[in-house]
Amino acid sequence: MSQKLSKKQLEMFRKILLDQLKEVESKLKGTVDEMGDAPTEVMPDLSDRATAETDLNFGLRVQDREQKLIQKIKEALERIDEGTFGVCERCGDLIEAERLKARPVATLCIDCKTEQERDERSRGE
Repeated sequence: MSQKLSKKQLEMFRKILLDQLKEVESKLKGTVDEMGDAPTEVMPDLSDRATAETDLNFGLRVQDREQKLIQKIKEALERIDEGTFGVCERCGDLIEAERLKARPVATLCIDCKTEQERDERSRGE
């Protein structure tokens, strides 16, 4: 089991998460702005219409994914404030600092995440 994160490490992760939050919120604003700029005229050509619809659907998926990431980042910041950041939600062990550096919003240690993914695959999710 790894050592508990130091105050210095927690502040480093807070900065990383705040920077990510700012970046994702900026990207989300850009995506929303782009979608607002989309042409609204009726397109008689089916290919043009299909392309415009595909672009809109892609933009909506990106927007949804970015909103979910924003929520995960905010939850990670709350865990820092509550003193539970870096603790696996499933087993209660500490999450390795290297895993948190790669994915600061992680809520599961690598063993529990691997087990979760295996369970999801076996259920066909």
